[in-house]
Amino acid sequence: MTDLGDFGDFNAESDAGSDATADDAADSGELSAAASSADDPTSPDDGTTASFERTAVDPRGEDVGIGTLCVSQGLRIAEDEEDTTLRAYVTQGNRSSIRIGSYLLAPYPDGETLFCRITGLEYAQQYHADDATEIHARRAMRTDEVDEADYKFVASLEPVAVLYDDDGELKRRMTDRVPKPQTVIRTADDIEAIKTGLKMPEDGVFLGHLSVGGEKVRTAASPPTIDYRLKDDYASGDPLVFRHTLIAGGTGSGKTHGAKNILRQYLADERTYPMADGREVGTAVVQFDPQDEYAQMHDDNPALDSEFARRLEREGIAYGGHEDTTAFIPKVGSATYSAGHHRAKQVEFTIPFAMVHENPWLVAGSGLNDNQYGALVSVLLPRFRDQYGRDGTYEEFTTFLDDPALREELDESGRVHEATFDAVRRRVLGFGHVFDQDARPITELVHDFVRPGGLTVVPTYHINDTRATEAVVLAVSSLLIDQKLSNDPTYDRIKETPLVLGMDEAHNFLTDADSVQAGKVIRKFTEAAKQGRKERLGLFLITQDPQDIHDAVFKQINTTVVLNLGDEDAIKSVNIPSNLESKVPYMEKGQMVVYSPDNSEPVELIGLPKCLTRHGRD
Repeated sequence: MTDLGDFGDFNAESDAGSDATADDAADSGELSAAASSADDPTSPDDGTTASFERTAVDPRGEDVGIGTLCVSQGLRIAEDEEDTTLRAYVTQGNRSSIRIGSYLLAPYPDGETLFCRITGLEYAQQYHADDATEIHARRAMRTDEVDEADYKFVASLEPVAVLYDDDGELKRRMTDRVPKPQTVIRTADDIEAIKTGLKMPEDGVFLGHLSVGGEKVRTAASPPTIDYRLKDDYASGDPLVFRHTLIAGGTGSGKTHGAKNILRQYLADERTYPMADGREVGTAVVQFDPQDEYAQMHDDNPALDSEFARRLEREGIAYGGHEDTTAFIPKVGSATYSAGHHRAKQVEFTIPFAMVHENPWLVAGSGLNDNQYGALVSVLLPRFRDQYGRDGTYEEFTTFLDDPALREELDESGRVHEATFDAVRRRVLGFGHVFDQDARPITELVHDFVRPGGLTVVPTYHINDTRATEAVVLAVSSLLIDQKLSNDPTYDRIKETPLVLGMDEAHNFLTDADSVQAGKVIRKFTEAAKQGRKERLGLFLITQDPQDIHDAVFKQINTTVVLNLGDEDAIKSVNIPSNLESKVPYMEKGQMVVYSPDNSEPVELIGLPKCLTRHGRD
């Protein structure tokens, strides 16, 4: 048996006999040539060989597009996506540049265009042959290239929309007609066609640049990238900021970087919203910050060079530190706050116990059942308020509960059983370091806390007690929500200012739980989410565990921004289309999927490589 290499070394002349010489071979060649010339009637008499005109294999002209629609396996558009069959043959020179997710255009004869997306790529045999053999495999192993002419390269397409001209304006509609066979398809490289096909708004809040497979979509325009923006005016519905946003991403995915860049756009000087009284008012942003990162938005990013800044200006992206940034520091016990990493103004505040009268669950952090919560709300707090007034302190409240005569009286009257009284007392203890500290109450700082066009950051990193952190965040957020939703607000400043309420690590506060107070919190935030459009209140939630956010709140989120997530349950919970869901675990830092049904088709984006404000610690 010979090795496959023997075929490459085979020479018919060498096997004819070892006594054949070079002269013999030459004589033989001359005789053959003469005989051939004599037998060929086309040979000229002078002995020279005639040359035939060769026919070109390639068609004349210049190729346009990347291929054509083919009908070998059907060409069908149907209401049911599973019944739709749309495939295109891609020519050899274009195959290496084609990617799943790329956008294509297929024109109709009357000037309309089918906008579609590649959902699958496939090599098929050009000629019937069995290449699963030893000889084919070893031959391929010894060559550097694949002969593309031996194979068909076919792309499966998903129709997205039909583009048509309406008095000079490009519009889209649902796919309602089938293109012709052999229609030439081309890559979508026109910004207007892509934005119209994907239903992307022209103006709004900048999120990132359109991408496919981690690479930005390029066009022939300048700049060549395609900006993705969220609707932010009332011309086509309510601004999406007031229909709530969720940013989900794992550690190191760039979610804080991305959140800062988005919030910076809401703080731009020119971004205002009309109020009921006709005024145009800038947005106030209140950001709860468990990692103490957002106060840095006061400072410029030293890594943002002049060339990058000019690019941002060309694209209308707000950048640079926001001067009107104030860190409101919750005073909790002996905890001290250090702020060497930013230059924002600092103001200390405390939570007054008086706020518990409107939100009794603030003082029941370790959990009360229905019976115990009812005793606190209906009996104990009203009795305390009657005795000490609305300004009674937490210390006075604990003294009030220490009275054995009160316990006995309520038990004998049947209003509160002694066991219930004891349970309530145990559970409301331990908040002495939270309420009524040596600082101004937050209720006296509302005018400075909520500022049109201002960023208020509430850092909680310095608080080591989780229970205290929850009490502070929920107390302040409840104050804002209650005043926003109230028909008779105490603080007009909150009611009359557009407000974005940002909450990092939102899963810690809006989680599904069995306790009464958890249910109260969820109902409050759900109501805020439902009425946000009317009251100019937007929730801006940031989390690495989206599956832990209560479903009632999650259902009110209109815009979901998903960065890299490694947890399968977390990926499933964000409810993005399956074709994008599969990409989430493999996305690099800054890559994101945006699912906002009222803004565009689901798309993949790449965020800005640099933070628009200071980010990170030296």
